[in-house]
Amino acid sequence: MRTRISAGVALCAAFAAWAAAAGPAPKGPRATLEGTWTANFVLVMEAPDKVPDLVVSASQAKLVAAAEEKAMSDFFSMDLDPEVPELMAKVEGLPVVRGQFRTRALIRPAGGKLPYTPAARKEIDSTEAPPEMRDNPEQRPNAERCLAGLGQPPISSFNFENALQIVRSGNEVAIHTEYGDEVRVVPITDQHGPKALWGKMGDSIGRWEGDTLVVETVGQPDDDRFRFAPFLIVSGEATVVERFTPVSDRELLYQFTVIDPKVFTAPWMAEFSWYRTSKPMYEHACHEGNYSLPNVLAGARHEEAVRAAAGR
Repeated sequence: MRTRISAGVALCAAFAAWAAAAGPAPKGPRATLEGTWTANFVLVMEAPDKVPDLVVSASQAKLVAAAEEKAMSDFFSMDLDPEVPELMAKVEGLPVVRGQFRTRALIRPAGGKLPYTPAARKEIDSTEAPPEMRDNPEQRPNAERCLAGLGQPPISSFNFENALQIVRSGNEVAIHTEYGDEVRVVPITDQHGPKALWGKMGDSIGRWEGDTLVVETVGQPDDDRFRFAPFLIVSGEATVVERFTPVSDRELLYQFTVIDPKVFTAPWMAEFSWYRTSKPMYEHACHEGNYSLPNVLAGARHEEAVRAAAGR
């Protein structure tokens, strides 16, 4: 058995060591932002069918959560990805934000539906991948190939037993997501870096508004515009503004606004809360080799042959 140290854990550990060597973090409310946080719930981005209300009672929350957990488990299925149904059985229900049970993350527009353009809505609702995504391994989604994890802003996918670590030192803040094992080192500045240095998570800069850390990200790769569970499109032209606010020493409110005229007819805003945990961060290993990829490509070739034989 090989022993491996994940890049994200190592980088964030190094950043934490550097921060400690540089001296203690400034005292005051902002210090409560630091630490490790977790989210273990089923996250729905838009209003579920037949549930228009954002806030529901505890008894209603159980029913909505059960329906959404089953829907996600059925979608991924035990045959497609057994990890998801297994984890869905262990989630703690709907998100709780400042004591309220929330049916969805989206808060603006108030109607609970993302303001997709007609073309984008058709794209996100499609059940078939574009043909160009099935020609070569490199054209498959980066998330599927484990080249992009859950650290891409907004951090809004697969929020069950996902951990978030925040470390602050001087004029930089490190944001580390366990699932996907990704780290963003965010400088506190008002100027984005040169495009040549933008990475797979774009370019992030931060500022303080009282106790709130505000992070603005631009330039995320358009190849990674599709996000999974819940499904979402964030194009390469999007500006994502995240707000991390310690509501208490236990709860961290996470709000994000997406401005993306290519995909949406108006900006929109969503939120949920992370909760402090004493559990350590662990290495996340997606897979050593994508053994299903030959079947994905072979299946596409079979469908093409069937259509050709039928004269279509």
